[in-house]
Amino acid sequence: MALTIAGISIPDSKLARDITELVRDTESPLLFHHSSRVYYFGALSGKRRGLNFDPELLYAGAMFHDMGLTHQHSSEQERFEVDGANAASSFLKSYGISQADIDTVWTAIALHTTPGIPQHMHPVVALVTAGVEMDVLGIDYHGFHESDREAVVHAHPRTPHFKEDILQTFYDGIKHKPETTFGNVKADVIADKEPHFHKGNFCSVIRNSAWVG
Repeated sequence: MALTIAGISIPDSKLARDITELVRDTESPLLFHHSSRVYYFGALSGKRRGLNFDPELLYAGAMFHDMGLTHQHSSEQERFEVDGANAASSFLKSYGISQADIDTVWTAIALHTTPGIPQHMHPVVALVTAGVEMDVLGIDYHGFHESDREAVVHAHPRTPHFKEDILQTFYDGIKHKPETTFGNVKADVIADKEPHFHKGNFCSVIRNSAWVG
């Protein structure tokens, strides 16, 4: 039986069960458990915010969001986010999911590393990013009850050195296509005009997050 936390559980459907099986068989245990936590934290965040969302679509977005880091789904030229979104799209099409819902999941995955935009979009898009930001960066860490955090991590454990492990996994998944890392042009413009400007560092935020390990 799926873990239920504050009324949140993994959808009891064939689609969700097949997603679980595919992701477990494709990703490393580290990514599988991370993606599972992303679902729970995203759904818990949505419940707290009073957002109306489809749990199956949120589960699909959460579970596929890092599939682009696996060698089975990593392309030579696309951003890993797009690779994961494309994998989710192909999977959902085979189950007859509507194109509108597929597009929502695709967008949620494609934008999950683009802060400042998802929270203004469809709840599934917003909550995939919220789940990722909580589990990786510790954003809104204290907005979750301690008992809920502990229950999620008990069911889907973090490795003892999760912060370094996830950074290494991220690096391994993108190092063959560094050109896809071109990102926030605004920071480059400010740095060009202001010699003393120091942009935020993703790795430092992870290491300094409220999470232990």
